[in-house]
Amino acid sequence: MRFNSNDLIEMSNAVRALALHMIYAAKSGHVGIVLGASGIITTVFANFLRPGLDKFVLSAGHGSAMLYSVLKLAGYDVGNLDSFRQIGGLPGHPEIGINGVDATTGPLGQGVANAVGLAFAQKIRGTGGRVYCLCSDGDLSEGVAFEAIAFAGRYNLDNLVLLWDDNGLSIDGTALTAVDIPGVVRAAGWCVVNNVRADDFDRLNRVLVDTKRSKRPVFVQVKSVLGAGSSVAGKSAAHGLAISNAEMVKLMRQLVSGHGEACWSQLAAGTVAHGCQNARTIVPNPKFENDEKNISTRELSAQYLDLIIARGANLVGGSADLGGNTGARVPHSSEIISKDFSGNYINYGVREHAMGGIMNGLVVGGVRPYGSTFLVFSDYMRPAIRVAALSGLPVIYVFSHDSVAVGQDGPTHQPIEQLASLRLIPGLNVLRPCNDSEVAWAWQTALTDMFHPSAIILSRQKFEQIKTPKGSDLSNGAYVIHKATARRTRLTLVATGADVPFAVAVAKKIGPSVQVVSMPSVEKFRNSSVKVQKDLLRGFVVAIEAGASAPWFEFADAVVGIDRFGMSGDGDAVMQTMGFDVDTVAADICKKMR
Repeated sequence: MRFNSNDLIEMSNAVRALALHMIYAAKSGHVGIVLGASGIITTVFANFLRPGLDKFVLSAGHGSAMLYSVLKLAGYDVGNLDSFRQIGGLPGHPEIGINGVDATTGPLGQGVANAVGLAFAQKIRGTGGRVYCLCSDGDLSEGVAFEAIAFAGRYNLDNLVLLWDDNGLSIDGTALTAVDIPGVVRAAGWCVVNNVRADDFDRLNRVLVDTKRSKRPVFVQVKSVLGAGSSVAGKSAAHGLAISNAEMVKLMRQLVSGHGEACWSQLAAGTVAHGCQNARTIVPNPKFENDEKNISTRELSAQYLDLIIARGANLVGGSADLGGNTGARVPHSSEIISKDFSGNYINYGVREHAMGGIMNGLVVGGVRPYGSTFLVFSDYMRPAIRVAALSGLPVIYVFSHDSVAVGQDGPTHQPIEQLASLRLIPGLNVLRPCNDSEVAWAWQTALTDMFHPSAIILSRQKFEQIKTPKGSDLSNGAYVIHKATARRTRLTLVATGADVPFAVAVAKKIGPSVQVVSMPSVEKFRNSSVKVQKDLLRGFVVAIEAGASAPWFEFADAVVGIDRFGMSGDGDAVMQTMGFDVDTVAADICKKMR
């Protein structure tokens, strides 16, 4: 042990003083966790964290001032602490990109799932690294945290230590966690250590030493006092900025520690800068063709995915218990199990939200993941998708069963608003292919983009395959898949994915002056030049997509969409009942053009 209890008391006081200075300068922040939990994070960084090898995740992201202070004192280049919570400065909750920050946290519970993903990545890569995560009562009130905890127990992640800052309070009063958190975690397969006091540095050190011998993930209940040492200690008001400027200045003066700063300087001398370990992905791009006249895009995606894995793509796939249904589990998939992490496929169980958060951790840990479920269940993992986009993490989501054509499972399984909703997330590639060429392009787009997550949207139902014309440029996100034969194009139908052949059938019904544009990526088309957009969108423009219609008015004069929930029945019959009938749509478009 490098630092003894007396050293750690002074080092944690130095952290508190610096963090309070940041909050005081910003006139904003969370005092309670700084005063109550700084001893926990200090102990981890001072005596256990090996920079460049081990990882630390502050799931309780509202304690960012505490984390930034520790990082600064430990020798990380985090920038100017006085920029805390200011435009262009250190953000109010931790974000990847800041040296030493291993997870973008803020939405409570996400950091726990990120930590599980980081620990899993360490196992896959065989680094021998460990992951320490500090979570709050609020984190352990969120379902995603317990999805991730159950997953970690199933996979026996013995390189993971979760420290619970148990102060019994949340913003609105008593923390409404489960009655017996340690019991729940123990039942999930963890080794649990109860009732370690946050100010008992000797015992906390012994416990963390012992975690290295555990054969299971370790959960440590650390009892603390929110806002310890302040006038609001032990009160829910301590969570935020509930003390006066005068009291804060007084606390800072009391907590400043020359000895603590000297100890931190000793530690900082051995610190090496490190950041996100973006996975280096092997991206084979084999020729891919499928001549079946009727096939689903989930089948095409599975064929292409299996082909690139066979050619050496170093991906780690997975699914929330739907690998066979979505085409995510392919012949060259090899399942990872708790005793053998050498495979390339993870069975997440029915845990969509945890899957999203765990994949974010996998990416930061140097593994390139893809994960799958039905499109309608993307709602369960949306917070993790949003964080991936915000953080620039190249996670790949494979979402199948993409419209009401799912059929007899009924409206609970038939997406309506999900496509539009995903397209609203800044920085997320949303790719809905209609044939073999577009499926290959979608995967290549996702695999070669190392700075954005991607969602590949696939059909369950088989449908007529219309080939992409030779020489078509998919890089703009759209191209003409069915040309008008008349001299002048009077009408352009825009469609995506499984709706493309329907649009072509409508075009043929209306006449020779109609062209069809396939638009597998709305985002890329939006970012294309004005000239490209004008060249493609000729005449009267109608968008056709079996989902929410409103967003399409950005490009279209009229929209054929679905703005109500679906129904149970045969998929084709449901589509027709919901208005996707060639004769009806063709007649309606002709009326609108008059």
